[in-house]
Amino acid sequence: MKNNLAVTESSSTSKKKAFVKHMKKYWQYYLLLLIPVAYYVIFRYIPMAGNIIAFRRYRAGGSIFGDKWSGLKYFKQFIGDKTFWRAFRNTLVLNVTYLLFRFPLTLIFALLLNEIRNIHFKKFVQTVSYLPHFISMVIVTGMIRELLSTNGPINGMIKALGGDAITFIALPQWFTTIFVGSGVWQGLGWGTILYLAAMANINPSLYEAAEVDGANHLQRVLHVTIPCILPTITTLLILDIGGLVGSGGAFEKVFLLYNPMTYERADIISTFVFRLGLGSGNYSYATAVNLFEGLLNLFLLLTADKVSKKVTGSGLF
Repeated sequence: MKNNLAVTESSSTSKKKAFVKHMKKYWQYYLLLLIPVAYYVIFRYIPMAGNIIAFRRYRAGGSIFGDKWSGLKYFKQFIGDKTFWRAFRNTLVLNVTYLLFRFPLTLIFALLLNEIRNIHFKKFVQTVSYLPHFISMVIVTGMIRELLSTNGPINGMIKALGGDAITFIALPQWFTTIFVGSGVWQGLGWGTILYLAAMANINPSLYEAAEVDGANHLQRVLHVTIPCILPTITTLLILDIGGLVGSGGAFEKVFLLYNPMTYERADIISTFVFRLGLGSGNYSYATAVNLFEGLLNLFLLLTADKVSKKVTGSGLF
């Protein structure tokens, strides 16, 4: 018994010494790690305490946690609100349509980039396709407005072909096309980074073996490249599905492009929450809607992960 106790104490002491030695050697790395950890704690986790006002009545100037318990009042309120359901529908339509176009196009573009053998031309194509991602959303929406204005180049082409100018920005039926098209242009190249990184780790001997077996170029892509990067494809798809009800980076673009004439198709949950909270001062109601959105996204994420594990054998968690 004493021997076992002594061995345990000796093992514990050696682990402590090893930990201290490790910290002394790599303390700079852990110091750098404190910056992102502090950011997430301060700006992501601590503010979550404010979700309590979804269940309490909040008034400007009062307690930050509300001054009166209201229970599920605000949840019942938005469930019966037609404006909320319009925003909910628009969010789903925009995100699902964007996903259906962007996801396969990004994968196909990554596969095409991977086939370029001239390294200088490949870098040039990558650089050109990555650049739109780094353009400010304000500038992007400004470019969209100029291109689609009644005196812009697109309407100029329509007029030259004998047609009438179209007020794209003011017509709700055009909003989904504008949103998806500009999103694909801006994010197509950037979305290939993880795919290209996964393809770079594929063992070249697999391609050689497939070629010896008589597989042509397309067959090598279908039976070697895609199966090898399937975990990456699955992970990215799960993350995208988990944000179908969320607004993600869509808020800025929608907020800068929409107007009362396009609310029918353009008003999404995040802009709805913005108008409720900062616009109307109904903070408790806005928080309830935002909390519902977050919980629904979490449900979609977990469901997509579970389905993926059953179908492909790989998942996020």
